[in-house]
Amino acid sequence: MSRSASFLVRSEADLKVDEKSLQQWVVGFCIIRFDLEQGQLIEECYPAGCLTHNEELEVAFSSFPDSVSQNHNRSSIHDCIFFFRVRRQGNPQGAHLPSSEIVEVNNTHASQMTASDKVLKQRSKIQTEANSRYLYGFVFNRQRHDERLKRGGEQKSVLILSHNPFSSVFRPLLQIMGPLYFDIGKKALNFIASYVSMWPVPVPGQLMELPIGNATLKVNLPPAHCMPLDCGVLFEELASPIAPFLPSSQSVPQGLFHDADLFGTFRGLLMQLWKLWELLLIGEPILIIAPTPPQCCEAVAGLVSLVAPLLCSIDFRPYFTIHDPDFAHLNSLQEGAAFPPMILGVTNLFFLKSLRRIPHVLSVGNPVMNAARLPFSARASTGRIPAGPEGLSLPNLSLNRFTPSNFLNAMKLRRDGPLCLMTEHKEAFWSSYAPITKPDTSILNRLIDAGMSPRVEESMSVVNNDILRRHFLELTTNFLAPFGPYYRPTTPSEGSSPYVDPPPLPTFNVEDFLTSLSARGPGKFLLKRMKSNWLDLYRRFLKGHNFLPWFQRKRAVAEQEQYRLWRQARMRADIQHFISRMSELEIVDTFNAIERHLLGELQQSTTLEAGSDATSSKLREDLQAVFHVLPKDMQQLMLMNPERAALVRDDELPSKSTR
Repeated sequence: MSRSASFLVRSEADLKVDEKSLQQWVVGFCIIRFDLEQGQLIEECYPAGCLTHNEELEVAFSSFPDSVSQNHNRSSIHDCIFFFRVRRQGNPQGAHLPSSEIVEVNNTHASQMTASDKVLKQRSKIQTEANSRYLYGFVFNRQRHDERLKRGGEQKSVLILSHNPFSSVFRPLLQIMGPLYFDIGKKALNFIASYVSMWPVPVPGQLMELPIGNATLKVNLPPAHCMPLDCGVLFEELASPIAPFLPSSQSVPQGLFHDADLFGTFRGLLMQLWKLWELLLIGEPILIIAPTPPQCCEAVAGLVSLVAPLLCSIDFRPYFTIHDPDFAHLNSLQEGAAFPPMILGVTNLFFLKSLRRIPHVLSVGNPVMNAARLPFSARASTGRIPAGPEGLSLPNLSLNRFTPSNFLNAMKLRRDGPLCLMTEHKEAFWSSYAPITKPDTSILNRLIDAGMSPRVEESMSVVNNDILRRHFLELTTNFLAPFGPYYRPTTPSEGSSPYVDPPPLPTFNVEDFLTSLSARGPGKFLLKRMKSNWLDLYRRFLKGHNFLPWFQRKRAVAEQEQYRLWRQARMRADIQHFISRMSELEIVDTFNAIERHLLGELQQSTTLEAGSDATSSKLREDLQAVFHVLPKDMQQLMLMNPERAALVRDDELPSKSTR
């Protein structure tokens, strides 16, 4: 979406910015200029003080293409859009990395906790993890060539900063904001800020209509279950149901960067997608090198989207520069030290030497096609690619069929290694990893080679992206399916009491899981597409950095869902029906159970839990009903406890402070 003559902005008298509402979407807006004497300079930053001094420096360096890798072009104006991800200053390095291996998920203390205690603990844990460790910067960069200026031109970048990786929102927003700034100056920041502050609260996984002047952005936000751990997703959003089946509509995102152009980015390397999927799945480090920032960030986004609906927990940097503080750590790794699990998108060829210990190097993009120039203008959140002379003009679809010349070229590339890119850029993949998953030729044969017609190219790329995305979604879903029983919530069986605590989720033990899986197999879908050593892929996944955060989140969501189901069952239960069938000992146990649930509801009511007051009232009535059928001597004994006495009498419910 681009700004047109019909785009209107409101008068300055109408401008009102609610900064609290604004921060639900963005951290701030920046205007950065490249000065020949002083380097990158932040000219404007709104709202003021949204970044620390060190963050300003890092953001400024990340907002311009590497001059080393840029191709010279003599046209008067060059625009491009890309995005980056940097660590927020003050967060401990490596704090986001989970344990590399999990042996057992369960312990004695956890098994003794009540359902409400578990939910409160998980909610507190996730809210603690929600301190944003990363900042996403979406850049509209303009290079203006003018022989009258020093070095024949100037560069400026318009930047949107956010804690959320909402590429489907901020890319089309930049299509408006970038040209608007170069038309009316810094007033554009106030205009856009006022519009954004009126937007509703972002709801993960939903289609949202976001007004901008007289235009409206219709975007699909990524679902909560795939959002990075530090994005501040509410626990209730995580607990929203996740469909176990494939979606009927591919416009509904199932993971991050659903709008990434898989087909266009990896068209020359389609046979490698299955190996890349495995590497992403098990959390291996990958270096992606491309001629331009838009191409490398699109490749990183495309790889992250490959493993949907899995939560991608490894660090990923769509556009990484030597000025990033993490570069010094990566560059100083000792011989033999393991490279951290991360995906780095770069354009500076210097990284080929400085990060030579990274085990997998992927080269994408074509400097001739010049796809760096606004490749997202017509695509918005749907994955469409713009038509016209600066859209995709890709070579004919190649599935790397065997020919003697292809074989010789592949051997030469392997022998020369990634350093051959120092003399000439070419699409290639260097990795010694032996994949277990076989490329699905039936999927490749369904892809359509659209030829050179821009109009046909655009529509066919949408079709091809849908084919690829649906296949890898199905592949990942089937791979994760064996873990399902370990996070499947239970409901009270018909006729059983809902007042007892629900059974704990099954204990997860790695060796037991692998033994059981080896005996029953992974299912027909995977058996057709994997080699006989398919169990090794599960072993690698269990030891990788993606498994534990994903599995812990799934368990937390399952416990929350189970708690909700049993809570609803207690609301519907007829206590008199259960009392009539109970022995005296069962009645006492039921009284104690209802009391625990009631105290848990009272504790949650202090956090404004929806429906807690109604649930507390129902449980109190049930508690009183059970109390009245107890023997008189037991009633007197229970009334000796003041807190318990307040629960069964007609007084006000005790507050948390009186318990």
